[in-house]
Formats: sequence, C-alpha cells, structure tokens
Amino acid sequence: MAKKEMEVVKGLDLQRYMGRWYEIASFPSRFQPKSGVDTRATYTLRDDGTVHVLNETWTDGKRSSIEGTATKADPNSDEAKLKVKFYVPPFLPIIPVVGDYWVLYIDDDYQYALIGQPSRKYLWILCRQTHLDDEIYNQLVEKAKAEGYDVSKLNKTPQSDTPPEGDEGPKDTKGIWWLKSILGK
Repeated sequence: MAKKEMEVVKGLDLQRYMGRWYEIASFPSRFQPKSGVDTRATYTLRDDGTVHVLNETWTDGKRSSIEGTATKADPNSDEAKLKVKFYVPPFLPIIPVVGDYWVLYIDDDYQYALIGQPSRKYLWILCRQTHLDDEIYNQLVEKAKAEGYDVSKLNKTPQSDTPPEGDEGPKDTKGIWWLKSILGK
C-alpha cells in the first residue's frame, strides 16, 4: 500500500524559525554519533535568503559539528519543504550530501517542531528548550505516527539542564565522530 503524501506546514515564517533548536528525539542516523548528547541545530538566515545550518553534538566531552546550507525546495511554494546540503567528511569537505527537511508541525509560538522527509527514514523532534513537556512530546509522536512514521525507532536525545554555550569544550578536529558514525559506532 502506498503511503499518503505527508502534510507539511504552510506559510512558515523563516525569520521566526531561525535560532537554536535542541534535539529532543530523532531516528538514528549514520551521519550522527550514536553516543551524542546535547545535540542541537542553529539556523541563521543569510541576506541571500539561504539558511546557514550548524549542527552540533558532544561525544565523550568533545564538540563535533557540521555546517551546511538550507534553501526552499520550491521557491514558488508556501510549503515548509527545504533542501539541506552538507559536505562530508566535515574535515575534508568534498562530497555534497543533499537531503529533504520538511517541517511537519510547528506550534504557534515557534517553540517546538516535528521535522521529517518523504522517505520517512529520518525524523526529529526539536524544541527551543533542552526539555519538552511529556504531553507535548507524546502529541508530536502521534503526529509522526499519523504521517506514516515507525515511531518505535525514535530515540530520546540526552540533554543537559545547562547545555554547553557557544563552541564550549574541546573540538573533534579530526572528524573521528563522523567516521565512527559511518561504521555504526
């Protein structure tokens, strides 16, 4: 049976969407360390209308990050469908990796969001705070389930009560986290 087309937010206010988002839960990804904590994304709108993306996580006390760019998938559509592009490995950016980033739900105050993509292989629950109320979390899980996601794959991301600021902590300059994540560690 074919899966139905996912419902995507319409009229997303990109300016309000900018800033820091903490990963509350996600599907495991080969591009992200399995042991990552305090994982977050920071979005910055550029003058040309593209979005600078900074994804960060901490593993064994070291900060790992990757930067990319997001653009509207269809500039003439009001749907919140973006294309993100990262270069891997991050320490030698030669291979572009492009993916879909669809905002499936966002609350009226732009405080929490459900992000997915058409293959349903990736899913994120994001929040402006490091912790999300259980009732809201469960509502987002139900929304994902209604969109055809296998929510049993969803893993909660450990977040500190006081997350690291800026680029605090030693940096993984060799990109070992990326290699480990590809190898499934």
